[in-house]
Amino acid sequence: MSVLLVGISHRSAPVAMLEKVAITDADRPKLIDRMLASSHISEAMIVSTCNRVEIYAVVDAFHGGLADVGELLTAHSGLPMPELTRHAYVRYSEAAAEHLFAVASGLDSMVVGEQQVLSQIRSAYTTADAQQAIGRTLHELSQQALRVGKRVHSETGIDRAGASVVSVALDRASTVLGPLAGRTAAVIGAGAMGGLSVAHLSRAGIDEILVVNRTIERAERLAATAESHGVTARAYELSRLAEALVAADVVITCTGAVGSVVTLADAHNALSHSERRTGRPLVFCDLGLPRDVDHAVAGLPGVTVIDIETLQRDPAAARAIVADELAKYLAGQRMAEVTPTVAALRQRAAEVVEAELLRLDSRLPGLADPARDEVARTVRRVVDKLLHAPTVRVKQLATTPGGDSYAEALRELFELKPGAAQAVAAPMEISRAEHNGAGWMSLDGDVALADDFTPGSHDDEQERST
Repeated sequence: MSVLLVGISHRSAPVAMLEKVAITDADRPKLIDRMLASSHISEAMIVSTCNRVEIYAVVDAFHGGLADVGELLTAHSGLPMPELTRHAYVRYSEAAAEHLFAVASGLDSMVVGEQQVLSQIRSAYTTADAQQAIGRTLHELSQQALRVGKRVHSETGIDRAGASVVSVALDRASTVLGPLAGRTAAVIGAGAMGGLSVAHLSRAGIDEILVVNRTIERAERLAATAESHGVTARAYELSRLAEALVAADVVITCTGAVGSVVTLADAHNALSHSERRTGRPLVFCDLGLPRDVDHAVAGLPGVTVIDIETLQRDPAAARAIVADELAKYLAGQRMAEVTPTVAALRQRAAEVVEAELLRLDSRLPGLADPARDEVARTVRRVVDKLLHAPTVRVKQLATTPGGDSYAEALRELFELKPGAAQAVAAPMEISRAEHNGAGWMSLDGDVALADDFTPGSHDDEQERST
């Protein structure tokens, strides 16, 4: 049994598709029940947020489990399989564990380092566990993922990236514009990052803030917040973006939309507008993922584009922790896989010893108890010493890639039946990985992964508050 992950996220699909695939808290229990009804799936868990839907299933066969999960997503979303295939990603076995650890660490989030995903994974686990959909495999994987996420956040500064990226961007902007005091800023997007931008701009002494958002009500609320900090503020609908760009010295974009919010034409028209002084520089702080500002805008004279990729904290330390924890987790899993075989071998040896002692009793019925006890202890010591080195060594070898082959060799050499190892295992089910390969595949079995974004419209804007 191995873990199969099928997912769709902001990195692989447009917002419109994410909305169709989205799984609510009310949907989750019935979808888990449908998965457990599959002959290929023994455990299941669904991680669903506004930015991702990921199904983790313990399957007895890759293709059978993949087909069942694919059919489930198709039926739930109403999307045809070919369209799902283009935007879904699949991880299997070790790659599934690595992905979940990275997600728990905030490395796969729209804002790298955000901690909310930890509570979302915990919620997914709790829901599945309440439905008795969690067995040993997903229990150990989920708990380890939560521990990895906590370690990353406690040992690195990655969780502070979201809070500091605005201030770093504005520091960079001030190197181009000079002091921000007395200038005008436009904030595009009224979500959490937009609110953070208003707070930083207010502290920087900005003279006026123009809040631009698809929903005018949210823009007005954020503008009111800016005014409460003593800053003049106005709210604009996204259709009036051009007016805001003409007036602005610095523009902070943070919509989370798929596709460009600020096009090359938008920026060019703003720079050439009669109300804008010739040569007056314009700085864009593009904090959107994917980017809000068209790549070509950076080529316009007098324009500087500062994007989030150059501002985020180096996630190298977090990735190193994920790699370290993944290696430990996989070693532990391989050790757990061989332990039942070692236990079965020792049980077989004990049975042989007892059989031979009974045979001794039948041949030497007059043997005194002290003598018999000494013979029994001697035989058991001999067996223990003979088994000690190979059993210790096989446990060590089991932690290496392909280590399950050593357990298989023990079962073959000592004629341990396939069920013998499981029979002496812990009460909770042991899920033995039947495949050592790990990787990702598309839903139709071809090796592929959708890495690009499908262009969207301004209506695809998604607030970054989640």
